[in-house]
Amino acid sequence: MILAIILILPFMSTHAANIPQGTKLAKEQQLVRGIGAEVPSLDPHKVEGLGASIVLRDLMEGLTSEDANGNLIPLIAERWTTTDNKSFTFYLRKDAKWSNGERVTAHDFVYSWRRLLDPNTASPYAWYLEMTTMQNAADIIKGDKKPETLGVKALDDFTLQVQLNESLPYFPKMLVHTSTKPVHQATIEKFGSKWTRAGNFVGNGAFTLKKWTVNERIVLEKNPLYMDADEVIIEQVSYLPIENQVAEMNRFLSGEIDITDSVPNEHFNRLSEKYSDSLKISPLLCTYYYGVRVTNPPFDDVRIRKALAYALDRDIITQYITGKGEAPAYYFTPDKTADMVAELPEYATWSQEKRNTEAQRLLKEVGYDEDNPLEFELLYNTSENHKKIATAVRQLWKQSLPVKVSLINEEWKTFLDTRRFGTYQLTRSGWCGDYNEPSTFLTLLMSNNSSNDMQYYSKAYDAIVNRALQATSNQDRQQAYKEAEALLAVDMPLIPIYHYVLARLVNPNIRGYSMNNALDIIPSKLMYKVADNETE
Repeated sequence: MILAIILILPFMSTHAANIPQGTKLAKEQQLVRGIGAEVPSLDPHKVEGLGASIVLRDLMEGLTSEDANGNLIPLIAERWTTTDNKSFTFYLRKDAKWSNGERVTAHDFVYSWRRLLDPNTASPYAWYLEMTTMQNAADIIKGDKKPETLGVKALDDFTLQVQLNESLPYFPKMLVHTSTKPVHQATIEKFGSKWTRAGNFVGNGAFTLKKWTVNERIVLEKNPLYMDADEVIIEQVSYLPIENQVAEMNRFLSGEIDITDSVPNEHFNRLSEKYSDSLKISPLLCTYYYGVRVTNPPFDDVRIRKALAYALDRDIITQYITGKGEAPAYYFTPDKTADMVAELPEYATWSQEKRNTEAQRLLKEVGYDEDNPLEFELLYNTSENHKKIATAVRQLWKQSLPVKVSLINEEWKTFLDTRRFGTYQLTRSGWCGDYNEPSTFLTLLMSNNSSNDMQYYSKAYDAIVNRALQATSNQDRQQAYKEAEALLAVDMPLIPIYHYVLARLVNPNIRGYSMNNALDIIPSKLMYKVADNETE
């Protein structure tokens, strides 16, 4: 039997800013961050997308998180124990409070996780707890059992017990995800769907919600009741939703923004040369791909899906369109993922000329040629970078295949609805790890995953991933992951394009911005501003 215990050491602070002695701080500690598209909600059980997660990490804290280097750390939990990796007991900090002054308790997590799974909540991330194999989670999602039967129990105010069906040694890693953060029951019961409005919002994070003007800005202010408030330096954070990367870049260069959401691909080289002290490039656990709605004709024919995947020259995309160091992708899970093992599919070892020839043969076999070209739509959300990639992909396909591709652009909220309801053929997609382990990618394609917008339903694939989840050794788990990736290359429900790097512009006076967290967990509480004459 293995007993695993993790403790917070009293002399180590991983929850707030770490300022070297003698640092001269700026008088104003205000931070302005870009988040790309407007967030659809600030309810952790209602949102999807990176922008919302960034804001929620400032407003809410879960049981665990990661430090600046991607190491798992306790947060609201001060430690946890397990003897079999199936039953976990979390011991909560007693100084954690909600922004209204009430203590954060184990009961808050019980309520929150039941709400996440409740079909009445209709959470896009309900499947996430099912992937933990938490007892009865699957039956609750299907409506066969009540949320109260979930395998989570408050033994007392500060002791939380969780029961899983399978041994899952990385379960604490999964709890860094925003959907597992607690919400305040009384506030939700009082205000209903309006609980996330400024004036109503109650959170347990380092900041509270001061103002939210849709499509303009979200303003947060320091939470004086936060458990480590004395070590939080930033007094105010403003989040600006700017979908146009060039506009966001220009606002950064004019001093209006401290941290951008991204950088425009076409300006990357100029920024590298002229603003090297501001340009930050770091690893990111994300894959850029095109999802295929496999139930919508003609893409229910795997030969068409393979033809498009083969004829896409990823080297041209990564070298000449994105150009920030992205790696061409031929499988879904990024190489930098912990315990990732995969083999290149056979087509990835061919020359691009051979891929194009095979793609042409497949389309002709289905009945498409120059006299009868394949016509379809490629959907992407509003973004100059996405537009440039889609335009380049369309041209690459047109050069090598008998196809006519129409590009469809939608703003973020409409785009999410279109994907969710399946009224598309091909769509621009990106998936970022919710935790650092291959299952965070490979479970997306399982039949019971509510985020499986491609509607790829394969009993064989489900069985392979379930085998990985139930594996008792790393070797068996890695072998199952390898087989899962191989099957995706055969069925091609998605077309991997590249594995991300994260490029942002960051004010040189900002400190505490991590370059080593591949999940992009960089909460504002870790940062601070130094005076203009301060040096590194």
